[in-house]
Amino acid sequence: LLEGTLLLQRSAMAAKRSLEQHDALIAVIGDEDTVTGMLLAGIGNVDARRASNFFICDSKTTPGQVEQVFTRFTTRNDIAVVLINQYIATMIRPLIDAYESTAPAILEIPSKEHPYDPSQDAIHRRTKLLLGIRD
Repeated sequence: LLEGTLLLQRSAMAAKRSLEQHDALIAVIGDEDTVTGMLLAGIGNVDARRASNFFICDSKTTPGQVEQVFTRFTTRNDIAVVLINQYIATMIRPLIDAYESTAPAILEIPSKEHPYDPSQDAIHRRTKLLLGIRD
């Protein structure tokens, strides 16, 4: 019985270590309120190379900077989902529309100052197209 319990504990510890090694992150590109909320929810991560999984956009952020961060997040193999404020996504709409990979998934979310507009959401538009729904 004792050996069985030890074996079970070892296998549980090994499974936990494996899960920790393969944990995927959620990245966020957003305004200060959105990123702060996500960090408070626990998604923040800074690795040994000092690469973070979040980026705060403000009025001085250029579309080029957003494109660079978006490309960096979508090419990392440890990120499973990229959350981006919809109004920021409009700054790089051609890049998001051209993105065809399934991982990481790109989700556009509203911000406190900018409400959600389904007509701007790439996933919403693609779904309507696949289902043959016309406005």
